[in-house]
Amino acid sequence: MIDKSSRRDFLKRSASVATGALILPQIIPSSALGMGGKLPPSDRIVMGAIGVGSQGKSNMRDFLKLNNQVQFVAVCDVDTNHSAKAKSIADEANNNKDCRIHSDYREFLEKEKLDAVSIALPDHWHGLIYSAAANKKLDVYGEKPICRTIKDGQTIIKSVEKNNIIWQTGSWQRSRPNFHRAVELVRNGRIGKIIHIEVGLPNGNNGIGTPPVKEVPAELNWEMWLGPALKVPYRGVSHWDWRWILDYSGGQLTDWAGHHIDIANWGAELEHTGPVEISGEGVYPRDGIFNVPVEYDFLCKYANGIEMRVANSSRLIHGGGATWYGEKGWINVDRGRLSASDPKILEEVIGENEIQIYKSDNHWQNFVDCVRSRKETIAPIQVAYRAISVALLGEIAMTTGQKIQWDPKKEEIIGNPVASKLLSRPYRQPWSLPTI
Repeated sequence: MIDKSSRRDFLKRSASVATGALILPQIIPSSALGMGGKLPPSDRIVMGAIGVGSQGKSNMRDFLKLNNQVQFVAVCDVDTNHSAKAKSIADEANNNKDCRIHSDYREFLEKEKLDAVSIALPDHWHGLIYSAAANKKLDVYGEKPICRTIKDGQTIIKSVEKNNIIWQTGSWQRSRPNFHRAVELVRNGRIGKIIHIEVGLPNGNNGIGTPPVKEVPAELNWEMWLGPALKVPYRGVSHWDWRWILDYSGGQLTDWAGHHIDIANWGAELEHTGPVEISGEGVYPRDGIFNVPVEYDFLCKYANGIEMRVANSSRLIHGGGATWYGEKGWINVDRGRLSASDPKILEEVIGENEIQIYKSDNHWQNFVDCVRSRKETIAPIQVAYRAISVALLGEIAMTTGQKIQWDPKKEEIIGNPVASKLLSRPYRQPWSLPTI
């Protein structure tokens, strides 16, 4: 294994093969590259994966579609069924049986010599494991939302910046043409000055009551799954339905903030700031272990006068996605949809001298390209944090039932000690966030 700095220099020099960054004096046929046009092993980015449930395995497959540019050599999961399936994916791609399995991320980070890591975990683990990976100087492809609390997010950002790693958030909508086009039109003033934004997110889950305590499956390390969260008995809720329990997630609100609030921020140039005032209300399940808001509706006011309403899509005129309202009309974008107050707006041509938005056609390729070039990805850590912070502040406003005053520069709640305590969550011993 080449040492980290040397390998990065090598990857950067070889970027012309993978990204076309340099102009070659002649066209090189794919056969000349060997392996049927695929990169030779020495040019591949060596990766591992932490958290290989449904999303983790999906990300592995997306990386492995990149014409052999990535090689997975190790996986880590608290569920042995997950890790066994992920190993089989890597082994098939590598044409061997060499992919290593770990059950503890600390052992994984200590023993494996990697260029980058793909991470997909329940939100309550993000603060610890994202920071740990960054502090090992690994480039990270990390799933959204990047944090469960504001404090977690601040710690992750410090770790990423201190170690100068490449970070890509799994907010893949940024790499889809309809979202890129919507942002491009908004940023170039096709609907005039932005006055108001609406962000529609899915409804939450009404709950399943309180299931009986069950025996922990043999394949699952429940103690490690819980990690820094409150110790509770196993009731059959782990790999998917953790999203509906506040100890691990904020429900659909925080799950989708990394997508649609992110796009709303992108279009309105709010990626590096936050609201100054947040107020709203939520509807919560009356009983049972599912306790995230099933409905939510809150308003964020920004220093520049823009207001952003975040609510269930059923409460909004245009439903889901991001809708920007300007002085001359509106634009809405959602998955599989792009519409405007006047269809002619969507036909507008963006000139060469106008604002050109960062373009990515493949979210996983963009990460690989940036690992090689050391340039910023299309979904860097700071903008991902600003997207989820809107949801987390909305969660605090709904929880307290109070209007929250926020300083987006100092990242502090102003004059409200009770609300300020909700900027972090206590970690169960012996777990603790690193001091950066």
